[in-house]
Amino acid sequence: MEGDDEDVITTSSDELAATVVTYDDLVVALTKILGEKGMGEEEISKLALYLLNFFGYSDYIIDNILHTEDRDVFYMLEEEGLLTTEREEIYILKGKVWRIHYWMLRKRKILELARGEKEEEEMKKKTDEFSSIYDDMPDDLWSRDR
Repeated sequence: MEGDDEDVITTSSDELAATVVTYDDLVVALTKILGEKGMGEEEISKLALYLLNFFGYSDYIIDNILHTEDRDVFYMLEEEGLLTTEREEIYILKGKVWRIHYWMLRKRKILELARGEKEEEEMKKKTDEFSSIYDDMPDDLWSRDR
């Protein structure tokens, strides 16, 4: 069970880059973080859709597409560890610097929160399925004297 959690954590950068954060992943991760702080299921669901409307299948977006209200939400999610920012500086003519700010999903953290528990539950179900075989066997089957 614990090994499954490590699979998400030790995923290579290439594998992580190819992994898409789904709506379900976001809902589980947001529930674990914001559900504890009193946010309801419906609000969490709307927030997950809201984020996916910005990011889609991408890992990052450019900051200048955000309105002030959107940016406030993103800062809150950054504080919770689900988003991070990055800045790129490009030198243009006449020595001026053009700064581009990006918002990025912290995919590793989101996937750890979302999929780590799912994989644990699946392993537990499989273990329970196989252990129930022994429950159906009669007690006398286990005795050495037949």
